[in-house]
Amino acid sequence: MDSTSLPERIRRDFPVLQRQVHGKPLVYLDNAASAQKPLAVIEGQREYLSNYHANIHRGAHHLAQLATEAFEGARNSLATHIGAADSKEVIFTSGSTDAINLVAHSWGRSNLSKGDVVLVTRMEHHANIVPWQMVCEATGARLEPVNVHADGTLDLEHFHAALERFQPKLVAMVHASNTLGTINPVTDLCRAAKAAGALTLVDGSQALPHMAVDVQAIGCDFYVATAHKAYGPTGIGFLWGKEDHLNAMPPWRGGGEMIQRVSFEGTTYNTLPHKFEAGTPHISGGIAFGIAISWMNAIGMDDIAAHEAELVAHAHNAIGSVKGVRIVGTAPQKVGVVSLIADGIHPYDMGTLLDGQGIAVRTGHHCTEPLMDHLGLESGTLRMSFAAYTTTREIDIAVAGLERALAMLR
Repeated sequence: MDSTSLPERIRRDFPVLQRQVHGKPLVYLDNAASAQKPLAVIEGQREYLSNYHANIHRGAHHLAQLATEAFEGARNSLATHIGAADSKEVIFTSGSTDAINLVAHSWGRSNLSKGDVVLVTRMEHHANIVPWQMVCEATGARLEPVNVHADGTLDLEHFHAALERFQPKLVAMVHASNTLGTINPVTDLCRAAKAAGALTLVDGSQALPHMAVDVQAIGCDFYVATAHKAYGPTGIGFLWGKEDHLNAMPPWRGGGEMIQRVSFEGTTYNTLPHKFEAGTPHISGGIAFGIAISWMNAIGMDDIAAHEAELVAHAHNAIGSVKGVRIVGTAPQKVGVVSLIADGIHPYDMGTLLDGQGIAVRTGHHCTEPLMDHLGLESGTLRMSFAAYTTTREIDIAVAGLERALAMLR
């Protein structure tokens, strides 16, 4: 595939990519933090807010019916996209963080006790560490990390040894690292965890925008992701869980919608998925999330993955020629994330000088401080991250800008 053909087809869908920053054409390479939104998503939210805004479910009037159909249609689209057995297994949340907290505080507080172990990897986002720490503190369980090699790949020998040694109740793992780009072999990891008697949770925040996701093929028990990294709006994400697990879990938040009947003598709870969706949800966000899923499917997830693999290879080659710069994370299978450091120069200083050239990157720890500590990167990294609309020319502009920044800082 021609590495420029996909961006040429879709860049016109993104109004923000036509703007300038500091007098320079915007080069947006901060997609791992949040992707830009296509017109279809923008217009989908506008259409709902302009023409059929109403609260969903139980409404007898026409607008409520339209809003409910659109919101539940988005749930159905998402369920199909990830291979869920039934749309009731898809719980809308405010994002991946909220989804992980739901599992941690509902399943975790009901199933973990003193001496139990939750196993995670050292490359996890804080969102897949801190909720487990909180629940472990409350239950007496403990959190154990699996090591990461210097090249950014998971230490599989340590993983299997940890399964045997700790016999964890749950293994929580990232599908693709937001800092290193590493794509973990989640199918193999879930199979091994299941054989050891553990449930599995996969954080797919950096996988959903970049590759096809099939929760049945992965074999996990829970899968979470967020919309805003996948061309959708902020404030909406999902938890997918196997129906039997979700049915056994108590509600986490109480309020409207998640109930069947309320009285002072006692309350009975709603069925899936509404049992975990207390209160009025982010209706426009849910609808727009469904539109973003349809937009990605129209392009083709395999085409997106192939394009981004070419971008990563191009970036590795280009950055590799810059003196005094080292790429952090060189796993053979990566999503569109390239982190780097430069000898004696703080990542923030490089990022600031790149911003002056209209180039948007992310600097710091990327919400992965334990990983940075493990790799000995006190100041973090500078991270370039790509999307379906990213071009090789933009990478070349960014690398040239990096060289100019380094010349000023050295």
